Amino acid sequence: MIAKNKLNTILFDSNLSELQQFISQSSYSKVFVLVDSNTEKHCLPILQEALSGITEFDVVEVDPGEENKNIDFCIGIWKTLLDFGADRNSLLINLGGGVVTDMGGFAAATFKRGIDFVHMPTTLLSQVDACIGGKTGIDMDNLKNVIGTFTNPKAVFIVPDFLKTLDDQHLRSGFAEMIKHGLVYDASYFDQLKQLKPDQLTPEVIYRSIEIKDELVSIDPQEKNIRKILNFGHTIGHAIESYSLTNDQSPLFHGEAIAIGMICEAYLSMQQNGLSKDELFTIEQTILSLYPKYKLEPSAFDELISIMKNDKKNHQDRINCSLLNAIGSCSVNHYCSEEALLQSLDYYFNV
Repeated sequence: MIAKNKLNTILFDSNLSELQQFISQSSYSKVFVLVDSNTEKHCLPILQEALSGITEFDVVEVDPGEENKNIDFCIGIWKTLLDFGADRNSLLINLGGGVVTDMGGFAAATFKRGIDFVHMPTTLLSQVDACIGGKTGIDMDNLKNVIGTFTNPKAVFIVPDFLKTLDDQHLRSGFAEMIKHGLVYDASYFDQLKQLKPDQLTPEVIYRSIEIKDELVSIDPQEKNIRKILNFGHTIGHAIESYSLTNDQSPLFHGEAIAIGMICEAYLSMQQNGLSKDELFTIEQTILSLYPKYKLEPSAFDELISIMKNDKKNHQDRINCSLLNAIGSCSVNHYCSEEALLQSLDYYFNV
């Protein structure tokens, strides 16, 4: 299966033959592979076997986890590229989850004013979301993706077998973004997902999620209009994720935080944008059946609001959300008051 438009080439490449062809037909001076300690162990051997006899490459390793997606680790990537003689005709292969593809894309987009890169996403989250759409970025002061670019990879190579290396928590994290795709764009897809668990996904179900995001990105690559619907759940969800990173011994995964954000923002959707009470109930019950309730205490609410005030989607100091008007339909640029946001957090606390 291949999704191809003027911005992206996305290939379901189960045996890596497409990657082999891409490398063979290119004339890169050097090839680098960015990994974390997890993908070095579980995924790099598969890539090494596929590229054996086709090209040599150097490995660049970073530590796993959102807490390491920052300028210090990015500087480490740039220094390693310099040490190994990378030039503007080099290629960086980002082999990993969302942290690797976000930070690797940013490092490549800015190194010597830009070198080519491709993504090989190894988690469900990165396959259906992070690697699609050309967003690159790093965090700063626990604010998500506030430094970054819109730069498209030369291609995205999706290997479904990599998902076999994931535990349940990683699968649940990616599944949240798939649920979001159904909620904002395709009600029948959401109905299909309601019948599934994260470990029951077929390549066809995963591919539909990729199709949805790719279609929205191709219409609105710079996130000026309709692509913003993909931010549903993320204004509050990103704040909760940032809060968890600094306050929890075992921080929430991205999708777990977004799941909370979707319940809160579905409540806001009912209050402000016409979502029915029945649909709100359906959304919260679907999410709560999959994601353990997070102990979100009211004492944290003011800190969460403070984080939201620095969200990159805001305009003129107003906190911006994308809200549902029905399951499968979403609208953008809803400016929510602090009072309304606090009510939504309280709703989740008491649900």
